[in-house]
Amino acid sequence: MEDQVDQEAGNGRFRTERFKAFVDAVVAIAMTLLILPLMESVSDAATDKLGTAEFFVEHSGQLLSFGLSFVLIATFWMGHHRQYRDVEWITPPLLWINIAWMATIVWLPVPTAMIGQMDTDTLQPLVYIGTLILTQLTTLAGWVYLLRHPELTTTPADVVRRGITGDLAAIILFLIALALSVFVSPVGYAGLLVLLLTGVVTRLLDRASGGARRPRVG
Repeated sequence: MEDQVDQEAGNGRFRTERFKAFVDAVVAIAMTLLILPLMESVSDAATDKLGTAEFFVEHSGQLLSFGLSFVLIATFWMGHHRQYRDVEWITPPLLWINIAWMATIVWLPVPTAMIGQMDTDTLQPLVYIGTLILTQLTTLAGWVYLLRHPELTTTPADVVRRGITGDLAAIILFLIALALSVFVSPVGYAGLLVLLLTGVVTRLLDRASGGARRPRVG
């Protein structure tokens, strides 16, 4: 057994326990960072002698951006957990894919604070939604890598392919939400509601890819 472990270590592969614990810690820190601007706002409100209702009204945008980003990071983490639940080995390329994924998660509190504290301009939704797109792209890269290296996981290939399709659907919808936020001013970040169509778009992509793979008869 020790010889096998040494051989795997020599190949650059390692088990997933510490990797998963590290990812969980990074996500927890990022979610905690989301609340810090609100804590500062409470201190400012106390200095300005604002009432509780006045605080909620004055900082409604900040509260909404916090809630949105908190839910998004939680959703990304749950997806990451499902994706790597049955992965048994991590290689250096897969590790760097996940480091890139974690970088987008850690960065998200910054554009979140921009939404809550700065006036909205054209670049702001590009930074915020662009970060979400990068998170989804790194998730997609992980699925593609696992599809090409099935020896790393016990996840069935069809499940990996469904993960790829789901990420492609989410990326398409994030791009639509970005276009709505940039070019249709009244819509703003409400354009992210198109993500509710992820299941529908995923099924459409599944049908399209199934038709493309199906051999023609005659």
